Amino acid sequence: MTESTQTEPDGSVRRTTRDLSRAAVSGWLGTAMEFMDFQLYSLAAAIVFNKIFFPDVSPAIGLIAAMATYGVGYVARLVGAVYFGRMGDRIGRKKVLFLTIMLMGGSTTLIGVLPPYQVIGIAAPILLVVLRLVQGFGAGAEIAGATVMLAEYAPVKRRGLIASLAALGTNSGTLAASGLWAVLLAVLPDEQLLSWGWRLPFLLSFVLLLLGVWMRSNLKESPVFEERPDVVEGVALSRNEIKKSGEHSLGAGLRQSKGKAFLLTLGLRFGQAGNSGLVQTFLVGYIATNLLVSKSVPTTAIVYGSLLGFATVPLVGMLGDRFGRRPVYLAMTALTIVLAVPMMATIAAGHTVALSVAMVVGLNIGVLGLFSLESVTMAEMFGSRNRFTQLAVAKEIGGVLATAIGPVLAATLTAVTGHWWPIAAMLIAYSLITFAAAYFSPETRGRDLVRLEDAV
Repeated sequence: MTESTQTEPDGSVRRTTRDLSRAAVSGWLGTAMEFMDFQLYSLAAAIVFNKIFFPDVSPAIGLIAAMATYGVGYVARLVGAVYFGRMGDRIGRKKVLFLTIMLMGGSTTLIGVLPPYQVIGIAAPILLVVLRLVQGFGAGAEIAGATVMLAEYAPVKRRGLIASLAALGTNSGTLAASGLWAVLLAVLPDEQLLSWGWRLPFLLSFVLLLLGVWMRSNLKESPVFEERPDVVEGVALSRNEIKKSGEHSLGAGLRQSKGKAFLLTLGLRFGQAGNSGLVQTFLVGYIATNLLVSKSVPTTAIVYGSLLGFATVPLVGMLGDRFGRRPVYLAMTALTIVLAVPMMATIAAGHTVALSVAMVVGLNIGVLGLFSLESVTMAEMFGSRNRFTQLAVAKEIGGVLATAIGPVLAATLTAVTGHWWPIAAMLIAYSLITFAAAYFSPETRGRDLVRLEDAV
């Protein structure tokens, strides 16, 4: 333990309400910054990057190239999840969260000062890809680290509510980035937007970087990490060191078969991630292209749904604290399954108000509500020795398999069938996977997070 650590008579590490508040704000800010950075980049890739960094090719090829630079970030996220997850389990959560926010904020700010293709030629898109990789590398462990820190800081009876703040950060960041771009597109002519206006959102992220660095430099380490029996002087013992120590309680944690908890949490992740890719990404284009409804209708519905999410996310967190994670998971996934066909039938009818309401409901139940539960349940499923690594990797693999691939599969199936039913079928399939994972999972509410072994 560090010299500043204060312990109770029973050996537990003491944290004040002020420490908890600082951890909560830090977790929310880091997650908000992660999703703001990625949303800023995705919108810029769709709107201006093809003209700024790929001007010597056709508009269609330029857009493909710009979106490809967006996609490489997902590869970097998985690498970052493995690298920083292992580091966080080895030397502590605080140190890693400081590094991830520096990487995310620094790379995002530097994108705002990149010279265009006309100035430095091919070096411009190369530097853009490099910064995108760095951004993704840091982001791969940010939300996992923030979730772990919040869960490990929170009082047992309010763990679901406190951990849900990480999910709230996603709303905050996405809305902030979308709002910034909406203002720029409304007030700047194309010439000014392409010459200097596009840089402003990236440069403004430097303010969040400074705030985040200040917050995390004053953040105390997770009390659970400091209480871990395999941590000596702030560093976790290796497997060989534990074996040499002959400590029976530590050896028992190492002998547990790994993999079952990971597969179950991957299943829990699949529903939220898959539904998110369909509702927040694919449906926007499907409604505009296939139903010939203005793109502003679904995008506005997403904004309203995200705003409602500021109530939904903590409410679901509190329900999980009150009734347990497992029954709330089963209820929300079952509700998503039941509503999938009526929701898609309503959307396909093309009536603006009904369509918007259906999207708001689907977003809050099948995406944001599940995200709130996911934030705490995944942390509780894993033992403290490998919690950061397993949680981060499960999140990123689930994101690649469901969020990234889902919209492509949905586009293919709707094009082949000419109907909306494949979207409903995919929503049902994703939710069934999570329903099954929740059914076979143990109840984790109130679990001692200091324990080294997984919940199963």
